[in-house]
Formats: sequence, C-alpha cells, structure tokens
Amino acid sequence: MYEFITFELKCPVCDHSLMDEKNQVDNNPSIKLNLEIDNKKGTIFLSSVYSSYNYVCNVKVPQDKIAVFSCPHCASKLVSNKNCEECEAPMIPFNLKMGGRVSICSRSGCKNHFVEFSDLEIALKNIYQEYGFRGRSYPGKPPEFDQIDLKKHKDEEKEIIETGAFLQSYCPHCKKSLIENNQLKLKVVNGKTGYLYLSPYLNVFTSKSTIFLHEKETCKDMICPHCDKSLIIKDKECDKCGSPVTKILISAHSKMIDFYVCTKKGCKWHGLNNDDYNDIMLEDSLEW
Repeated sequence: MYEFITFELKCPVCDHSLMDEKNQVDNNPSIKLNLEIDNKKGTIFLSSVYSSYNYVCNVKVPQDKIAVFSCPHCASKLVSNKNCEECEAPMIPFNLKMGGRVSICSRSGCKNHFVEFSDLEIALKNIYQEYGFRGRSYPGKPPEFDQIDLKKHKDEEKEIIETGAFLQSYCPHCKKSLIENNQLKLKVVNGKTGYLYLSPYLNVFTSKSTIFLHEKETCKDMICPHCDKSLIIKDKECDKCGSPVTKILISAHSKMIDFYVCTKKGCKWHGLNNDDYNDIMLEDSLEW
C-alpha cells in the first residue's frame, strides 16, 4: 500500500540523525555516512526511500565488495552481530526515528535489508499519518482509454489540477495504462534495462528503480512497458535543465492531455503542451 515510504535513520551509537536535507537522492533527504571500501575512503549518500538502492558517492563503489560504514558525527563504525542471509556479509544497523531498526547488507550490489519495529502498532500509526497522502489508492477502477471523454473543455475558466491529484497515465502509442499498484511504471534504459516507478500524484516527486540510476544524469531512454516504444520526444526539452523529456498522456476532468517529464534523475520539472495551457493549469508546487 505504501510504495514510497521514506525512513528517517539515526546512528545506533550516538543517536544523532543521519539525514541530509542538502544532498538528496530520489528527490528525498539522503542518509549520509562515511564509507571505506576497496582501500578507499569517502562519503556516501544512500536513498531513504524503502526498497530503493540508489546512492551518491565521491569514490568508486566496486560491485560485490564489502564496505565499512561509520557515523559522520561520532565516527563510530556501524556493525552488528548478524550476517546477511543471502551473501553472508555483515549487516549494518540503523535506528529508526519512529522506533525500531533498519539493517542493510554491507556488500555492494546485495539488496538484502529488513526492518524491525519496536512497537508495530505505533509504527503503523506513524506511517499512516505521514504517508496516507502518498499511499492513498486511486478511487475506483482506472478508466480504460477509450472510455474517457476526449471532447475539448468548453468552460471559460481554466481547469486546475491540484497538487496531490492522482494522474491516471497512459502510453501515447498503445494507449494502455501505465499505472501498476498505484505507481507510474516505465521501462528505463541506462546501460542496463530495468523499471522506474514514479509517484502518480502531482508534485510528489518520489521515485525508485530496479537498476542503479546516477543522480543528475539523464536516462538514455524511457519505454512503455507494454508496447516497448520509446516515450522520449525529439521536439521538446526540459524547461529547467534542457534535458530530453518523456511524454505520457494523463486524463484531466475533461480530456486527455500531453504530460512531459524530464529524463534527468533528480530534476523536478514537468509540464503540459502549450495548447493545453489555454484550458488547464497545474497547481504550483512549493518544492519548486
């Protein structure tokens, strides 16, 4: 239900917050740690989005190497007496601000992690209060593309799509829905091929991916998961950073409209076709 939960973590030794608002990953505050791997030392910023494995690091992180993490505040090494059940590397513990513990594998490339709540009832209550907005379901069965009224909006006043509105999204080629389990699902190519999951709520920029995506780098291609056709268009670029953009269709109250998303990881720009601005306006985001 809550596909984009973010966890606020603290050092298990000094209990200081490890969250870094300045260096964001997946458009959320990151988890800042000191890192030692393959005889190199540096700083790593991990994604705070649960089940996302993206990060930013100032040293190269080789695959399958075991890393040593330490707190950037007290310099204590973060260690536990548990080993990974998948690769047997040491697990790294963190305290949850809401109570409990998160552990991740210290081996680069291993995706094993688990969460332990000290009080499950309180934790679920906190999650509901914090993420009920993001985790809410689309009201009712998503409409099929051919059931949507495509007539042009005739009212004189502009239709405003408010922040938090669920954007029912479709492929502009095959017209199939891009929503899966309340997430906007796209196939992404960036050296490897995987899937990118975006929040379908307007001006909520949380995302996660099944492959590693470098922050501030442009994805090579974004593809419809149904028809395998590219969604990148050649005659438009991001108004904020100039990167290529992906076009999908979204259903407004009155018609289908073109909706553009920047292909640069971390860029929060999105927009409409110039013609649609005559009838429809996106409510401004406080994050811009």
